[in-house]
Amino acid sequence: MKIAVVGLGYVGLPLARLFATKYSVVGFDINQVRVNELNTGIDSTLEIEQSLLESVLLKKPTNNAVGLLCSTDLDDIKDCNYYIVTVPTPVDKNNRPDLTPLYKSSETVGKVLKKGDIVIYESTVYPGVTEDECVPVLEKISGLKFNVDFFAGYSPERINPGDKLHTVEKILKVTAGSTPEIGIKVNDLYRSVITAGTHLAPTIKVAEAAKVIENSQRDINIAFVNELSKIFNILGIDTHDVLEAAGTKWNFLPFKPGLVGGHCIGVDPYYLAQKAQEMGYHPEIILAGRRLNDSMGEYVASQVVKLMIKKGVVVNGAELLMLGITFKENCPDVRNTKIVDVIAALKEYGMKISIYDPWANPSEVKHEYNLNTTNELPTQKFDAVVLGVSHNEFADLDFNTILKTQSVLYDVKGILGSKADGKL
Repeated sequence: MKIAVVGLGYVGLPLARLFATKYSVVGFDINQVRVNELNTGIDSTLEIEQSLLESVLLKKPTNNAVGLLCSTDLDDIKDCNYYIVTVPTPVDKNNRPDLTPLYKSSETVGKVLKKGDIVIYESTVYPGVTEDECVPVLEKISGLKFNVDFFAGYSPERINPGDKLHTVEKILKVTAGSTPEIGIKVNDLYRSVITAGTHLAPTIKVAEAAKVIENSQRDINIAFVNELSKIFNILGIDTHDVLEAAGTKWNFLPFKPGLVGGHCIGVDPYYLAQKAQEMGYHPEIILAGRRLNDSMGEYVASQVVKLMIKKGVVVNGAELLMLGITFKENCPDVRNTKIVDVIAALKEYGMKISIYDPWANPSEVKHEYNLNTTNELPTQKFDAVVLGVSHNEFADLDFNTILKTQSVLYDVKGILGSKADGKL
């Protein structure tokens, strides 16, 4: 058994590292810079510690030796019999699913696909993508026939970036195969390394649907508390106090208001909505939740401006420090971060924005959003400070050193207590 993991990002690398403790694994990625850093034991996503990565790394191709070889060379995966695709599934500027990474990676696998091989997809998609979109690409490029010459599986990723407690082996894995027999093979493969166990779904479409509703459910719940936050703000009630009181009931769900970004919760509902609309059904609750959550960046900016006006701080030309730009705390991932929505809205009021984030890579932020960031806390004082991400580094920050005498401190994450002038 030899496994190829196609895509070495937040999902692929931890999975490849785990499989490499028992199997011969080739981690394939088209990004040569990424592969070079991994082969030195460095993971810039900070998901895998250097010692852990180095413990499984193979420095050169070896005949089926247990361990991980990271490569951009297609020849290195041509003798694999399991291909696991872990590429991202983003949306475009109009929030329509962009399957380009899946199509491209399927073409790559198709070039080396052989009789008897199994291709497993982990990317989050709407029901039907694996068999209706990816398999035809595999058939076309390889010349092989689906479920006769090669087979498919699906096992949706459940990686939580930055979470060192719920690592890949400790999260129960849903599995599925294109035939009942292949389903068992796929399930056995994952069960051999996932200590939390597996759940074999009856079909690939069921597994795809299960994954996409996991994040849609969270999105809708967060939208609900975001709306509550708007209502309670009008009523002059602390939303966090309300949630704490309501949380004393045993079956109350502990969701908090916030900006919903990242590569999952803020994206996956659009995949389900797109498929529903293709089938003639217009989803109301799913899209309503998305609209509300996507509006929260402008809402936060408006609340900051209102506080500044109330405190007599001149808005136009004000200097504001944004604390954090990653999509979540203690993680360098800036994909689909909604902090940029807050920044864009604040700039429309004529403010000058500085961004401090000890976790984010300034060059990556510049490339993705054309924004300048720093990993060092600025020494100047600001008219306003917005805590956008609850990195550990911000918990004990002395705000007196960065706030002017007449200024505003706004807390998006609700971790500063009475120190903040306002919070979401």
